[in-house]
Amino acid sequence: MMWWNKVSKLVQRLLIFFIGLPLVIGMVAVSASHHLLLHVVIILCSLFSSSEVYGLFEKKYKQFPKVYVYFLTGIPALVACLCASFGFSFHYLEFSLLICFLLILATEVLTAKTFTYSIEHILTSTFIVLYAGYLITYVSRLTVYKNSTVLIMTYLFMIFLCDSLAWLIGMLFGKNNRGIFKASPNKSLAGFFGGYAGSIASALLAKYIWPEVFFGSVVKMIFMGILIATTGMLGDLVESVIKRCVGVKDSGCIIPGRGGLLDSIDSIIFAGPVFYMIIFLFFREI
Repeated sequence: MMWWNKVSKLVQRLLIFFIGLPLVIGMVAVSASHHLLLHVVIILCSLFSSSEVYGLFEKKYKQFPKVYVYFLTGIPALVACLCASFGFSFHYLEFSLLICFLLILATEVLTAKTFTYSIEHILTSTFIVLYAGYLITYVSRLTVYKNSTVLIMTYLFMIFLCDSLAWLIGMLFGKNNRGIFKASPNKSLAGFFGGYAGSIASALLAKYIWPEVFFGSVVKMIFMGILIATTGMLGDLVESVIKRCVGVKDSGCIIPGRGGLLDSIDSIIFAGPVFYMIIFLFFREI
C-alpha cells in the first residue's frame, strides 16, 4: 500500500509537470503591459493563499471577518500590478502595506466591543497581509526589468527543480536520514541535498543559456542557487510550522498530490524577496 501511494504521488506530480509547467511558462512569456496576465494570477494567488491561511488560523484564533481580510490582502498585489503597468514607483507598494497595517489597528479600535481577542485580530490579519499579500509582490517587481521573462522563468524553474529533486531524492534515499526538523519530520537530509542540487543546476543552466543576463562569475550563480534553495525550503518549513500549530496536514485540497495552493507556492512566496535582492545587487545592469 505504501509503495502504491508513492507511485500515485509520482504520477500526480508528473501530470502537474507536463500540464502545469507549460501553462506557467506560457503565462510568463506573455509580457504585454509588463506581464499583466502574470499580475492577475499573482493577485488571485494572494487571495486564494489568504483564504487558506485564514482557514488555518480559524481553527485556533479569532479573526476579523473573512471578506475584510481578503480585501486587505489583495491591496499590495493590486498596487504592485498598477506600479508595474503604469510605471509608478514601487514606493507606493510600501505605502499600501503601511496603510493596511494602520487600517487593521484602526478597525480594532473602532469596532471592538470587548478586547479579549484584540491581539489575535491584529496579529493574524497583519501576518496574512504580509505573508500572503506582500511577499509575493517581489515577483511582481521583476516584471519591470529589461529581461523580466528570463528572470521570472529562471526563478520559477529554480524553485520547481529544487522542490522536485528534494522530493524525489528524499523518497529514494531519505529513508534513514529523516527527522532533521521537527516542523516536518518526513523531510530528509538526502532531500535537502537534492533540493540544493536542483537549484544550483538551474542557476548554472540559466547562466549558460543567457550569459548576457546573468553576467559575471559562476560563483555568483552558485551562491544564488544556494540562497534560493535555502529560502525555498525554509518557506516550505514555515508553512509546516503553521499547519502543525493548528493540527492539519494540508492547507487545502485544490491541487492533486500537493494539497492546497499554499502547499505549492509557499517556497515561491518565501524566496521571492531573496531572489529580487540578488538580482538587484548582482545583476542590476540588466
